[in-house]
Amino acid sequence: MNNHMEIPWHEYTNKDSKVKIENASLTEKSSIIGRIGLMLLACGTGAWRVRSSMNTIASELNITCIADIGLTNISYTCIDGIESHAQSLSLHNTSVNTSKLARMEDFVYHFKDECKTCTCNEIHNQLDQIESIHSSYSPIILGLAAALACSCFTFLLGGGPIEMLCAFVGAGLGNALRMKLIKHNYTLFLNVAASVSLACLVYALLFNFLETYFGISTQHEAGYICSMLFIIPGFPFITSGIDLAKLDLRSGLERLAYAIIILAATLTAWICALVLHLQPVDFVKLHIPTSTKLLLRLLTSFGGVFGFSIMFNSSKKIAASAGCIGAIANTLRLTLVDLSLPAAAAAFIGALTAGLLASMIKGNTGYPRIAITVPSIVIMVPGLYMYRAIYNLELASTMSIGANWFIQSLLIVLALPMGLIFARILTDPSFRYYT
Repeated sequence: MNNHMEIPWHEYTNKDSKVKIENASLTEKSSIIGRIGLMLLACGTGAWRVRSSMNTIASELNITCIADIGLTNISYTCIDGIESHAQSLSLHNTSVNTSKLARMEDFVYHFKDECKTCTCNEIHNQLDQIESIHSSYSPIILGLAAALACSCFTFLLGGGPIEMLCAFVGAGLGNALRMKLIKHNYTLFLNVAASVSLACLVYALLFNFLETYFGISTQHEAGYICSMLFIIPGFPFITSGIDLAKLDLRSGLERLAYAIIILAATLTAWICALVLHLQPVDFVKLHIPTSTKLLLRLLTSFGGVFGFSIMFNSSKKIAASAGCIGAIANTLRLTLVDLSLPAAAAAFIGALTAGLLASMIKGNTGYPRIAITVPSIVIMVPGLYMYRAIYNLELASTMSIGANWFIQSLLIVLALPMGLIFARILTDPSFRYYT
């Protein structure tokens, strides 16, 4: 038996009723507002955007809406001056779907012109069509997207062609398995542990094959960490920072807690490393001319962000836009690190640049800001540092090294959402106030 029951939205209204939504009962209006909020929440966007959209619809329907929003729950009350109607809604899981998010934001934006003359049932029919948008890509395509993202990530972290090849195959198969498990509603920790284990195992097997038959150096085994970086929870992590900045403490803290899933991934990879005798040693140093390195950073930053964006179910145009932003912002960040700027400060500047560029693109294209900002800075999340911190903290002889990695990771993790928040403050007047 399922623990979460489907909500019969069409039962809130009489299907034969010809009453327009602006003249409908408070219960019917409330059902529209609640469903829109829940659908936006299911797309992975933050509480601030969900509440803003619910308030927009409520204002058009001449009622007041008060909402308390978490990671998977919405409790809200609608008031028309005479009566009030309260509901509590819940999702059974959280995910990211930027294609659906773009459709929902467009629906809210055009609600005044296109929906105010519709009946409640007609609006629910429109929402049914949007809700039917699931993943635009098959598990195989999503596996290839993860493979592209992680292989590009490998180069940006210092790996070479051998590490990139092994990470490509490991991440591709690992994420394909994860998508299959999600499709069959397996729990979060099961799909994380299974997909990370498979990615590490495939990397180790391919590496051993290359070592045995082509005599490659054992130092190339360091890239196994990169094969599991598709698991980084970029959306909940970034939206948690935005919600906390707007004092949406419930949502912000719940999203931050969800983002700690990264610990499950790193612990799984640590166990796999012990079983497979892998060690997170430093990458073999690449000797590349500065101009060539700059070009490769631009290309791999674009490829990594494009891959992550496809994993978030973005359209190819949105993914390409995010890739262009990521190519500029991440290359700038890495260049600043090369110039001896502290990694956290460089991450802040990179995220700020991504946020400012996203504001420019949003103004011209109308793409959801979060759909192009999050993928563009996910590639800056220090997944490698986090894993090395956990790995070294588990060994008594290297605990001090692990502590240093952990502190460095924490500073970068704090700097990334701060950069985006400052970009929003500079470019979005509505974000400068609590209201």
